[in-house]
Amino acid sequence: MPILFRPALQTDARDIARLFQISSEGGADYIWSLIAQPGEALLDVGERRYAREGVNFSYENCLIAEAEGRVIGMMHSYVMREDPNPEPVTDPVLAPYADMEVPDTLYISSLALHEGWRGLGLGQEFLKYAYQRCDELGLKGLSLIDYAANTGARRFYERHGFTIVKTCTVVPHPMIGVTGEAYLMEKRLPL
Repeated sequence: MPILFRPALQTDARDIARLFQISSEGGADYIWSLIAQPGEALLDVGERRYAREGVNFSYENCLIAEAEGRVIGMMHSYVMREDPNPEPVTDPVLAPYADMEVPDTLYISSLALHEGWRGLGLGQEFLKYAYQRCDELGLKGLSLIDYAANTGARRFYERHGFTIVKTCTVVPHPMIGVTGEAYLMEKRLPL
């Protein structure tokens, strides 16, 4: 079955949000719960968030994998730049991630596939796109955050040349599906 890789459309926002829920181990739901209107479903918050334009967390920064007209996966990435005046992060669950950044990299905030589409080489195809985008933008490499508990993903990224450059401890919360360490991983691209 042929797989189509394409830029996301605004109409993909709900699928993007659903895939963010898969890859974030509860992190997306936690963040969305902080900005939800009373009675608003978390998936609706995520859809609203990714339907926006001109911001990092937008469908505009997503690549979609599609099979038979259905979204089966996506990669969301954006340019990570050093912020000379960062706003302090006071939320106790999010604060440990405040300095988990590698400036001048393409930050992969999510790479997710629906069940049944994993282990077929699609993650590698997404990374090829990320390398190409990184090169086009003149960035020094790729970065992402992974969890120690997600050993399969970590092995995947290590096989593709990513190394751990920083760690932080995940703050336990009922909405967060992992405990232990979070890893900032980077892959430098050749100059």
